[in-house]
This record gives sequence, C-alpha cells and structure tokens, in this order.
Amino acid sequence: MHQTLILGAGLSGLTAAYELKKKGVPFLVLEARSRAGGRIHTVAGSGLGVPMEMGATWFGDKHVHLLELIDELGIGYFDQYGKGIALMETMSFAPPQKFEVPPNDEPYHRVRGGTRALIATLVREVGQENIQLNTAIREVRLEADALVLTDQNGIAYRCQSAISTLPPRLLFKTVNFQPALPEQLLHIMAQTHTWMGESVKFGLEYARPFWREKGFSGTIFSQSGPATEVYDHSNVEGTAFALKGFLAGEVAVFRQEERLALLTRQISRLLGPEAADFVSYSECIWPQEPFTHTPYDGYILPHQNNGHPIFAKPVLDGRFYFAGAETSPEFGGYMDGAVFSGRLVADNIARPTTGEGL
Repeated sequence: MHQTLILGAGLSGLTAAYELKKKGVPFLVLEARSRAGGRIHTVAGSGLGVPMEMGATWFGDKHVHLLELIDELGIGYFDQYGKGIALMETMSFAPPQKFEVPPNDEPYHRVRGGTRALIATLVREVGQENIQLNTAIREVRLEADALVLTDQNGIAYRCQSAISTLPPRLLFKTVNFQPALPEQLLHIMAQTHTWMGESVKFGLEYARPFWREKGFSGTIFSQSGPATEVYDHSNVEGTAFALKGFLAGEVAVFRQEERLALLTRQISRLLGPEAADFVSYSECIWPQEPFTHTPYDGYILPHQNNGHPIFAKPVLDGRFYFAGAETSPEFGGYMDGAVFSGRLVADNIARPTTGEGL
C-alpha cells in the first residue's frame, strides 16, 4: 500500500512531492500525460532552439512562493523584454496606436532556459522513480482502511491518502467517486475556471530580432486578431529570437495552416514583411488538451471559484486532498498559487506524522 498518491505531475504536484520527500513521507506521483509539467510546457523551436513557452510563462515580484522555490532550486530568471514601441490595434483596417511601457511598471520575469528548467529540476529532486507517467485515474473508492484509485487500464492503487492537483472541473468530469462527493463541493468543482483552459498559444522563431532593429518592443495588443497578445520571446543570452503570444479562442477550430496564414498576415502588417520570414512555428491548443480542459456547460468567469475555501477541506474520511493552481487561497490560477497549494497540502499530509505545519 502507498502512503500518499499524488495525481498530476504539474508544478503543484511536483512541489507537493518535493516537500513530502524533504519531510520523509513516501509518495508516488501519477501523471496522465507522457510528460511531466502539466500546464508548464516548454518546447524547443525547431530551427534555432528558442525555448518556446506554450504554457505558463510569466511571474512577478509579488509571487513570493514561486520565487522562493526558484531560489531554493538554484534556477535563474530574467525580466521580460519590453524596450521600444508597443502597439495597440483596435481595428484591422486602421493604423495601430503606438506607445511605450513606462519603465517604472513592475517587470515580469521568465525562467532562464524556459520554465521547463523548473520542472526538470523538480523531477530530478523528486526522483524519476517516484513519478509514473501515462496513468489517468478514473475512479476513487473509499474502503474501510484505505483509498483505492483505479486507472484507465483497470489497475488499482491502494493508499492511505491522495492529493489531486487536477483542475477541479476536470476532476469532476473525468473521475468517479465512491461514495459520491458532497453536492455543494461537486457544484463548486463544476463551476471552477480552469487556468489556461481556453488559451491558444503560438511562437514564431526568427534568425534575427527584426522588430528590435525597427525600434519595436515586440509587444502587441489587438482587438481584431487573430493574435490578441504578442511579446518578444527571445532567450536571455540574446542569441535566439522569437515572438510569442495568444491567439483568439475562436481560431482553435481552424486548421493549423489557416491559423498561421492569418497570424503572419497580421504580424507583417504591424511589424513589417520580415514577419513572414520565420524559422519555425509552434502552437498549443489548450482547449483540445483532454488532461487540462473540459468544455464548460455555460459561461464561467476567468478565475471563477479559484481559491474557494471548500477546497481546503479533505473529503472521503479526510483521506482525499485538493491542490493545484485553482485551489490555492493565494494567487489562485497562477504558478505562484500552484506552488503555495503544493506546499500547503504537503504540510497537511505530513502533520499527523511529523507534527509540522504552517
């Protein structure tokens, strides 16, 4: 029997595992995907190798829990590039407005080498032997002295306690509980916004930063799309260059070549014809990621029910705990919230054994 099972090898699940290992509490992480990281997903540009963030990217000075973890793990970070002219496009047939981001604004940071460096370091600290990939839990059953979790292949795992770091709505939609969870909890889970769930992210890799040469920062905001936000995504060393951002959600149903054609037309119109001369293109359609997103039944506001106090209470005889970005009482829906909730739940799991707590 396992002492603790952790569902999800994203930032929250790996943080919980990291903290449990330091406290001497045995665990096993079960991850549905074939990779660790969850909604942190860095891919290498196929041309020059720019670390392309297809998932979580930025954080600020106020995200102290994430900064503490980055410092503890010895991972560096740098400020998001923003020098030069930024553009605001209100209508595709009108010239964009030009402005500069004030230098006294709080800078946002990125992890050196890509956010994958954070995941890779946590995996190394946790131990690959303690992480099992390609394992999607479909049922959680309470027995007299244990929880029994059953995966997609019918394999059962017995444990004293379990931590779910899945987005609450995904957990609600994909996992059967015996006995059923309380109705109020199920209602909140169903109405909880999933961070990144609607995002369509892209990256364009270039041989040179042509936008900087023209005095542009690479920052674009657009109300006409298809790209709604664009940023300079070059590496910290200044040796590999890219633009990265978000596409409007409605283009998720388009074919990739259609999205790319619309995107390059827009960027070329705003920054110049060099935009069409990219080295590689990357994208991630998060609404199509079955281990992140499940369609909403109605309209749910961004960050709705993130950090709801109901997630602080373990269920199933106090054996099943909730963690993850959406459950965090601090910065719910952000990487900082994921780290905080991972630490918090690890403390709660370890407290009966070690007497430690927040």
